[in-house]
Amino acid sequence: MASSRLSSFLLAPLRWLRAGAGILARLLLVGWASLAIFYSNLPWPWLRLALALAFAGFAAWVFWIAPSRRMHLALGALYAGVIVWWIAIPPSHDRHWRPEVAVMPRAFIDGDRVHLTGVRNIEYRSLDDFTVRHEERDVLLSRLNSLDFYVSYWREGPVGHTFLSFTFDDAPPLSISIETRPETGEAYDPLASLFKQFELIYVVGDERDIVGVRTNHRDESVYLYRLNTSAENARRLFLVYLERINELADRPEFYHLLSNNCTLNIVRYANAAGREGRFDIRHLLNGLIDSYLYHSGRVDTSLPFEELRRLSLINGPARAADGALNFAERIRAALPKPPR
Repeated sequence: MASSRLSSFLLAPLRWLRAGAGILARLLLVGWASLAIFYSNLPWPWLRLALALAFAGFAAWVFWIAPSRRMHLALGALYAGVIVWWIAIPPSHDRHWRPEVAVMPRAFIDGDRVHLTGVRNIEYRSLDDFTVRHEERDVLLSRLNSLDFYVSYWREGPVGHTFLSFTFDDAPPLSISIETRPETGEAYDPLASLFKQFELIYVVGDERDIVGVRTNHRDESVYLYRLNTSAENARRLFLVYLERINELADRPEFYHLLSNNCTLNIVRYANAAGREGRFDIRHLLNGLIDSYLYHSGRVDTSLPFEELRRLSLINGPARAADGALNFAERIRAALPKPPR
């Protein structure tokens, strides 16, 4: 008898854990489906909200108020319908885009020469007052000599935005930023980005635009790190980027916060270009990615990390060089030189 009571006492935490895991799993399933309905492609917000609330209410009733085999089967059928509906929502290039993301870039490769169209070079007077310009540029793969890594923060913390600049010895750097493609009147929402709300765009542009809008008009904290990648590896990565840019111009994709975002794609393309290394949690918590770069030896490690980070903040030089033709040179003037 005492042994039975002891066994029951020892097993009780496991039963509670299993019950808690079951409740959490149900909440996650109901939450995902309700949000998928709310963020679906139905054109009427009121109907999306009503259907999402109705689904959540029905699921709660089935799970916790009046469970029965028949109702569970009905809920399962509804859930499967939501999944099929969500999967069938297609990305598109045909929307009313915000002007700064209205043009998809494209690359034409002819031996050593790369011709790029849709290179963005917006002239910003303020965040809401700007002249949109897109250019065509020609660069030579043989003149691509280094690679720079940017981390930009809306606020300092574990999440930010990352992008690269490919630098040439005979042409201005070319920034490529993997971003959402919002429609007119639409703003980025991290929760919505999990539910096919934003298409993906690779913004190819001049640093006076891609970097300057963040440092000088959005008031983001921007850090620039010179990578110690070889010119050969930088060229290989550039070609991977160009291939993806053309694929995206031909076939739209959705941005996804956890699977198709700026940093994870950089890591994927670096892997395709020959990077050696495993997944690191800082690939997801990309506000910490500069720590990863430092401790994996991809940036200058002759200085303590905190000192390198302090020197890599470029907001002051970028504001002083706002709009200048030598913007790229001035924001790099005080940076530590990467080992070669």
